[in-house]
Amino acid sequence: MKAEVVDGWPKDNKIRIILSKTNAAQVNSLRRAILADVPKMAITKVRFEQGVTQDDQGEIIESVNVLPDEVLAHRLAMVPVPTFLEEFVFPEDDPNNENLPEDQWGSPLSQIIYHLSIRGPPADSEDEVKTVYAGDLNVLGETKLQIKDEHKRIPLTILSKGQYLELYAYATLGRGKDHAKWCPASAVTFQPRQKATLAKPKKANVLFNLDLTSKSGRKINSKMFTNKECTDVDAVLDLERALHQVGYGTGRDEAFDNAIVMEDIEGEYVFSFESDGSLPSEEIFNRACAELVSRFEKITGEVDTALA
Repeated sequence: MKAEVVDGWPKDNKIRIILSKTNAAQVNSLRRAILADVPKMAITKVRFEQGVTQDDQGEIIESVNVLPDEVLAHRLAMVPVPTFLEEFVFPEDDPNNENLPEDQWGSPLSQIIYHLSIRGPPADSEDEVKTVYAGDLNVLGETKLQIKDEHKRIPLTILSKGQYLELYAYATLGRGKDHAKWCPASAVTFQPRQKATLAKPKKANVLFNLDLTSKSGRKINSKMFTNKECTDVDAVLDLERALHQVGYGTGRDEAFDNAIVMEDIEGEYVFSFESDGSLPSEEIFNRACAELVSRFEKITGEVDTALA
């Protein structure tokens, strides 16, 4: 299998890759590895501080909010946590946790701690509620582990007057096969790579005269073709979507008469996904490949031992 990132990608957290000299089974194994086997950090335990306190103005505030603790803990678990795989180990592999009961596990080698302390609007405020965001979490450690700017506006809950919220959230490494909070990517998809052939240039004007433009700003017209062929991955995908405007049920299909023909390229696939932001998309792909290599090497070793 060969892998090549499509020109112009990654874009933000999204990536598009051409896989060649392969088949659907191998590509699907990569898809499953990304979803289930690539590790990442996620909040897995939350400690809520309970009680009633008094602020500097003498106002009594209570540690309550509109959501049950379990719901808030679930929301925290789904917040993307910056992940540096070379700097952390799984809790069960942390030597500092050796001979300790599981509920006492936790060291800087296998755990990140976040603290949140926030109160609702003051009694004299015009605002009735205050929204608590993921950006209100403060890491107790290196600043590079702080929740990223792109995720800081994820809402967690709201606080009314007289309410406050204080908690400690503990993040550890895990894999998506154990819980979705450890899945590093979404929309992991693949499809056969195709090329487009301009079979009937005059009839293709039925599509071109619609003056369509793709999301990326590409004009759907004859200039997409060179020698009546289009093989650019992004352009072909744009064409594929545009063809729905001249397909069955549009009233244009007879006049169009399959003027543009889409054909699969044997052994090649377009693989795409979006990272949740905890890991770069390229690293997720490379880690998935490494996971598969490690697994197959283990199987090969076991087979060799059995046949020895």
